[in-house]
Amino acid sequence: MFLMGPMKQLKRMFEPTRLIATIVMLLCLILTLCSAFWWRKAGLALLFCILQFFAMAWYSISFIPYARDAVKKCVSVCLS
Repeated sequence: MFLMGPMKQLKRMFEPTRLIATIVMLLCLILTLCSAFWWRKAGLALLFCILQFFAMAWYSISFIPYARDAVKKCVSVCLS
């Protein structure tokens, strides 16, 4: 938000290329808060924090051209 302003950032968050990462990150944020304060499950809160981190990382690399393709290829090579 610092570099492009809050309104432009919100518009870019919901572009088709970033929509899934945005939804997963916001959902994990809500589930983290629910599991920590409402359900009182520390393990579940930690799991949602980790998922939130990966969703935010995926969202962040979507701003770098071809970075998501490179990450996908690197992960597929590492897993095969």
